[in-house]
Formats: sequence, structure tokens, C-alpha cells
Amino acid sequence: MDSSSAAGGSSYASSRRGSQGNESLRVVCAHCGATNRVPAARLGDGAKCGTCKESLLSGHPFELTKTSFDRQILSNDLPLVVDFWAPWCGPCRMMAPAYEQAAERLAPGVRLAKLNTEDEPDIAARFGIRSIPTLIAFKNGREVGRQSGALDVGRLLDWINSNIRT
Repeated sequence: MDSSSAAGGSSYASSRRGSQGNESLRVVCAHCGATNRVPAARLGDGAKCGTCKESLLSGHPFELTKTSFDRQILSNDLPLVVDFWAPWCGPCRMMAPAYEQAAERLAPGVRLAKLNTEDEPDIAARFGIRSIPTLIAFKNGREVGRQSGALDVGRLLDWINSNIRT
């Protein structure tokens, strides 16, 4: 087990490396939407967007909108977990600190994002979101797991790790 796995993190990025460790991964910038190629072996080295110079893998959840959602899902080589939430939702607010902690622990191998269902009802409807919070894990542009209801950080990390390894 590598050190990030021992800390509750993900070794997904290391599992994507070839025997040479020189594979490039596509990472879509959460700030400007530009697609960047990052060597898998350098994911944890503070990669910056080539266009806007912002951090690509900050270790914090980022907001998705209708303009960024599909690009983030379909154009990223890293797994992405999306929290479908709303500001008025008590369980959503209760889970927010655990989601933030999970983002810190799973970076840089897994990205976490949030989609406000009040602002983007069409996307919520497209994915059949009936209750919030609902988490959906995406890998290679496809849904690989879904969980409704708030989770503490331990259960959240377990759920994410079990779904991105499928």
C-alpha cells in the first residue's frame, strides 16, 4: 500500500502509470475549462493550467455549471466525484466539511466537484437526482457509482475508493 492509500487517499494515479511512469493524463482546469496534459508521474507536483496558470489539482471541491459539467466528465482522465446538492439542504451542509476533507486526502488522483441542483435543474434531471445529497462517481466519462444521503469522511472515502477501482 502506498503512502496516499495509507492516509485514506487514492493510488489511482499510480495505477494509471505505465511501467515507465511517463503516461500523460488529460486534466480539465476547473477555472478556465482548458484541457491540460499532465505526466502521471508529476500529478502531485503542483501542476498549473497552461492557459490561466491556476492550480489544476488543488485538493478542494470545485463548482460545476451547465457550461463546465460535460467537459469535466468527458474530457478528464482522472476519476471525478460529483456532489449533487442545494444550499437549503441540511444534510448537504452537514456533509460539506467531510467532502472537503475527502478532496484533500484523495488529491491528486481523484477530483471532487459540486453541482448546485437549484442552479442546474436540467443536469439534475438528466441524472435522475431524486434526493440530495447524491454522489455520483465518474470514471472514463461513465457513471461507475451512486450514493444518496450524507456520509461522514470515513464512509465517504471508503465509498469513493471502492467505486473508482471498478
